[in-house]
Amino acid sequence: MTDFNFRIGYGYDVHRLAEGRKLILGGVEIPHSKGLEGHSDADVLLHAICDAILGAAGFQDIGHQFPNTDPAFKDISSLKLLKHVYDLISKDGWKVGNVDSMIILEEPKIAKYIPAMKKNISEIIGCEHISIKATTSEGLGFVGEKKGCSANAVTILHK
Repeated sequence: MTDFNFRIGYGYDVHRLAEGRKLILGGVEIPHSKGLEGHSDADVLLHAICDAILGAAGFQDIGHQFPNTDPAFKDISSLKLLKHVYDLISKDGWKVGNVDSMIILEEPKIAKYIPAMKKNISEIIGCEHISIKATTSEGLGFVGEKKGCSANAVTILHK
């Protein structure tokens, strides 16, 4: 079988909203009464992007790379996790061609923070083709009930 010089990856993540936590998306702290619960900073967007990149390159998912049982990753910035993922795939000769992502969150509205998120991601993965969209779930499910936030990401890698 011939090895392709490009691959597509998909990532998904979800975290519960909780009092006493910061809301961090795309490495940007967003003022809100609740944040995302998790072992790291629980940045669902960056976690989904990490999984998309890891999957495209054929590596195990973010949970295997950064186990939530390892104290070294307690409250770590997901920007550092993304940097580690990028370094890992770069060693195999992969480059990120683009990232297309979606954040699903009922509140707060986050559109004005998206340019800063794109900048954070682009600086780490060396790619300017970053799309971040935001939507609600129209009051349906755990996101609609304001219990959590989820994110999806798709990426293409090339050699």
